[in-house]
Amino acid sequence: MEVISCLQKGDVLEITLNRPQKLNAFNDELIDKLLVALTDASNSNVRLVSFSGEGKGFSGGFDLSNITNSTDGDLVLRFIKIEKLLQLICHAPFATIAFVHGPCYGAAADLVAACHWRVATPDALFRMPGVRFGLILGTGRLTRLVGEDMTRQLVLRDEPFNSQEALETGFLSHVIGKGGWEEIKNEVLSKVSCLTYGVFNQLSSQQREDQCSADMAALVSSAMEGSVKNRIQSYLDLTSRGKKLGQINQNINN
Repeated sequence: MEVISCLQKGDVLEITLNRPQKLNAFNDELIDKLLVALTDASNSNVRLVSFSGEGKGFSGGFDLSNITNSTDGDLVLRFIKIEKLLQLICHAPFATIAFVHGPCYGAAADLVAACHWRVATPDALFRMPGVRFGLILGTGRLTRLVGEDMTRQLVLRDEPFNSQEALETGFLSHVIGKGGWEEIKNEVLSKVSCLTYGVFNQLSSQQREDQCSADMAALVSSAMEGSVKNRIQSYLDLTSRGKKLGQINQNINN
């Protein structure tokens, strides 16, 4: 089974994350496939690329299932590839739109933030835990999207934020059930198609200042502050202990 599926419909390329058994988590293969798909799209004059996720949610973000067998080098390289992916989406010459349902965490939420249009169902949940293990990934783009104060609130909060909160902050552009996704996609395509490919690219480049070097430098610098693997493992251990404590408290209260 391919980890992503790509379906071209005229001027639209539909990319679906397809690791539902792992909540579409970002492993090396999925990231590499996305990089290839977006590079090919940039060379094909496609007008709109959409992202969605198969299964019960959009994506759980960075795949942490095999961390014990990963080296610091493995993990840092994957984060660098994710940053490159986010930059390709953010500064794409075509329009981008994310369709989110269910959980959307970490790097997946960063992918959504990089898109021009960001659509989610009412049940979608977002979380950005990267700063908890000391990595600065997507923070600059998120700040440029929702502002400094709101970025601080979103990345430091303990609980996920829901679709309504995301809409109010500007993180999302639309909240609507899956039944309305096709209509939004057609509306976006209609708007984009009024402009030539070159004009849309110029418009987008004027709206989104190129901070790619600074964003990559921030990520690499944060990755150099000790072992990335140890920091992630500590975060996972702390999260696991928190869940166990919460379950104990729930059992006591019941």
